[in-house]
Amino acid sequence: MNRYRLLWFLLAGVMVACCVSAPHEVKLQLLPQPRQVAFDAGDFKLNSRTTLELNAGTGECGELLNSVISGIAGYELLSAENGGGGIRLAVDTAFRPGVPEAYRLQITPEHISLEANATVGLFYGVQTLGQLLSDRQFYREGKKEWVLPAMTIEDEPAFSYRGLHLDVSRHFFPKEFVMKCLDLMSNYKLNRLHWHLTDAAGWRIEIKKYPELTERGAWRSQANYMDWWKGDRRYVTRDSAGAYGGFYTQDDIREVVSYAAKRHITVIPEIEMPGHSEEVVSVYPQLGCYGKPYRNGELCIGNEKTFEFVENVLTEVMELFPSEYIHIGGDEASTSAWKKCSKCQKRMKDNRLKDEKELQSYMIHRVEKFLNAQGRKLIGWDEILDGGLAPEATVMSWRGESGGIKAARMGHDVIMTPGGYCYFDSYQADPRTQPEAIGGFLPYLKVYSYHPVPEELTAEEGKHILGAQANVWAEYIPTTSHAEYMIFPRLLSLAEVVWSPREKKDAEDFKRRVACHIGWLKAKGVNVFTLSDHIDMQTEVDTVRRQVKIGFDSEKYLPEIHYRVNDGREQIYREPFYVRDSARIKAFIVTDGKASDEVLETRVDYHRAVGKPVVYQHRYSGSYPAAGEKTLTDGYRGGLTYGDGRWQGFLADVDVVIDLDSVCDLSYVSADFMQLIGPGVYMPRYVQVSVSEDGQHYREVARIENEVPADEASLVIRDFTARFQARGRYVRFFAKRQNGFQFIDEVVVY
Repeated sequence: MNRYRLLWFLLAGVMVACCVSAPHEVKLQLLPQPRQVAFDAGDFKLNSRTTLELNAGTGECGELLNSVISGIAGYELLSAENGGGGIRLAVDTAFRPGVPEAYRLQITPEHISLEANATVGLFYGVQTLGQLLSDRQFYREGKKEWVLPAMTIEDEPAFSYRGLHLDVSRHFFPKEFVMKCLDLMSNYKLNRLHWHLTDAAGWRIEIKKYPELTERGAWRSQANYMDWWKGDRRYVTRDSAGAYGGFYTQDDIREVVSYAAKRHITVIPEIEMPGHSEEVVSVYPQLGCYGKPYRNGELCIGNEKTFEFVENVLTEVMELFPSEYIHIGGDEASTSAWKKCSKCQKRMKDNRLKDEKELQSYMIHRVEKFLNAQGRKLIGWDEILDGGLAPEATVMSWRGESGGIKAARMGHDVIMTPGGYCYFDSYQADPRTQPEAIGGFLPYLKVYSYHPVPEELTAEEGKHILGAQANVWAEYIPTTSHAEYMIFPRLLSLAEVVWSPREKKDAEDFKRRVACHIGWLKAKGVNVFTLSDHIDMQTEVDTVRRQVKIGFDSEKYLPEIHYRVNDGREQIYREPFYVRDSARIKAFIVTDGKASDEVLETRVDYHRAVGKPVVYQHRYSGSYPAAGEKTLTDGYRGGLTYGDGRWQGFLADVDVVIDLDSVCDLSYVSADFMQLIGPGVYMPRYVQVSVSEDGQHYREVARIENEVPADEASLVIRDFTARFQARGRYVRFFAKRQNGFQFIDEVVVY
């Protein structure tokens, strides 16, 4: 054999060896994303001949795995003594000591091994293996077997607290639904259910010592919470005509807590105090400052009977819930009754409390001391910071992140749950296409963009951020089906936020996996929101080239987006483009050749006032400053929610003057306003536009009356446009406040 033929055979052998041994990577549908996945060569075939080997403490995980296999293929794994290729589950205390939720899943052509330091880690590994088995790309229907690629998954959570809050006071949900939520939470490695059991709308937990709490405090006169809240707010008995409500017996509670424990989920009860307690004061009026029902919703802190009641209730609660934390609420309490109450004022004087905030803090301190004595910890909403935080308390930061930052810097543990990212009672798509919600706009990709540790914190302070929680408040969620619709798929986003490493986040790949899991959830009977055809238009204002860069995005994976500019030819979107001056843009998604009914139609302007200074006669709200004094002339338009950082909010008339630098011909001034009366956002009564050449003498050139009814409840975004002919340097834009907030995003001038 000559040397050239020898070289050819050697190269061919190398090529064959590479083809045989090279690992084949596939796109996994795992959610949340594991910390590390390494593919290897070969496959493991799982079929009716596959065996299962269990060591001590792995029996329940083995049963769980068998239930997954049986549900898909109709058989269970053989016991290991029957031989054949196998799956091995093992709890090994030498594996990752001190990290009980970590696991390693290794798939080779010969076997599958799953090991963890503790049962909880093994449980999460089985959830991951269960998702692999649910992925139809690996299942061979005719053979009823799976062909799983060889790989090693090393995994552990980024945060120890991974939660879902469920409000069952505003609308009562049966225990079966709570257990369904627990099943779904465990599928995605969430480990805390915060159960909001008491509030003004109804007391939902049986307390033996105080039967009136559930005999009357659990039932109200109307099923619709908002109608009841805006109406008489009366409590009734179960047998009253039209009574709505319900509660969990103590046996129900034990059943739910046990069910959760088997899924490695801790249930944290919330018993609201001192505010949000109308139902308590209505049936036990002696616990309120006025001694009469229906006067206020706060407990009387000056009354020792209040503390006797609280401690008795919490004693029964702690007997039912073994959780380390007991949540006491502590939010949104009014101080007006305490200011008029002689008992509360005496309590303040005797304890040298300077104001009613410190009075509330006094109560929180006392309750914490009581809980600590029973070996428990207190957790509350971030208002418990007001007046001084109890020594060992943990804070749930819901009014943004500032409360959590403050608490972490004080050395307290924190659960992040800011409304802008974690409140699942907000709209998840265009409000005009959705069931009524409380307001806001929180699509699943915004949830996915969240990171629980604020950049302002040092590494040491950041260790106090235990994790994050999704909050489901039920004012506008009357049914379990509706609750599922609001929870999913947004809970999938939070699940990955709190489990997966931040550096592994990839929004496009997440879209791909979410699309798959939506199908899985539907197959499980979950009323999941199946994503909208809404197009998010992204703009970037270039003040150097005096143009606006336009891009499109969607919450769907790789959509085909078509668009037109100024009614020109229809194009398929492939990359960003630019607009100079102004343009009307129309865009929509096309699926299988059919255009979506949901169409984006908007106007983009690089107008005369971009970058010009604005003088405010009335200051905008500190809660909604947007970009401050640059907002109204920065070239950016607002989206579907007033909280997106583009809309500027006013609790006064909008009265601004824009300086265009020089006198010029003017013909057009326009601005958008929003109305969403649920959270108190209204159109202006009217808009006036005036111009001036010297900044002293103004001439009114237009007045536009509002045409949107003040009782229109759905979201309305309306432009107030003035067309005229005038010369001027200064443009005064005035919008008369009608009620509540008014929001404006940009004043466009030509």
